[in-house]
Amino acid sequence: MTDDKDLAQMSFEEALRALEDVVAKLERGDVPLEQSISLYERGAALRARCEAKLKEAEEKVSKITLDGTGAATGSTPVDGL
Repeated sequence: MTDDKDLAQMSFEEALRALEDVVAKLERGDVPLEQSISLYERGAALRARCEAKLKEAEEKVSKITLDGTGAATGSTPVDGL
């Protein structure tokens, strides 16, 4: 189950889906207070993971340079894309 997966191993998409699940549970308001606190903490960690993955992608994209014709030059290979 994605909830149990180590945050450090989650892709952006996995972390975002898990965060959406947490938000949905909290918005329903039918979970006990202690569970709500745990969900909130998990959501904060998932948000941080998403932000880190976005920053990582942004840095990779910013390394790509374009020549006068608009062709990519001096680009750094982007894993997984």
